[in-house]
Amino acid sequence: MNYQKELDRLIERLKKEEKVPSLLLHSCCAPCSSYVLEYLSDYFNITVFYYNPNIFPESEYTKRILEQQMLIGEMKVKRPVLFIAGHYDKERFYEMARGMEHLKEGGERCLKCYELRLREAAKIAKEGGFEYYTTTLSISPLKNADRLNEIGTRLANEYGVKYLQSDFKKRNGYKRSIELSKEFGLYRQDYCGCEFSIRNVK
Repeated sequence: MNYQKELDRLIERLKKEEKVPSLLLHSCCAPCSSYVLEYLSDYFNITVFYYNPNIFPESEYTKRILEQQMLIGEMKVKRPVLFIAGHYDKERFYEMARGMEHLKEGGERCLKCYELRLREAAKIAKEGGFEYYTTTLSISPLKNADRLNEIGTRLANEYGVKYLQSDFKKRNGYKRSIELSKEFGLYRQDYCGCEFSIRNVK
């Protein structure tokens, strides 16, 4: 499926109907959210949901969440962007990863981590009455958009909230996120987040 074309069709429909739906945007970090906020804020009322219990160590978590809040405060977008801080449930992440610590980056452990974070986003979206939810994760060239959309859609059906299918790396989305990161002086980490992913940069 071409997720970008599907998103284009949805946006065109919203424009014709003059609707601006609410969107809960799960964000993995400020750099990845930069392009997505620039792009989607024209068409949605966005609340950024920062929920990443996988991040290690805690000082890294703190650094990333502060960068996210700073970006939201400084970015000039069409509509105000709100923010929700999720809990730093690191024990929940380690429980999920048990037995998969040795797996390579991008494998089953990572897919389970995506689901952990998207499940929490779907739950918060349902509780908050959001019309849609999605994640910034697909902007990364290292993330599988097909699997992310598959997980997001399955959880949307489970929780009764719409998942905004997307592949934000399309149309130079990743390149634009790098440009925006430079513009705002954002900290760009050199590993995904968990202590197992640090092995890839050593």
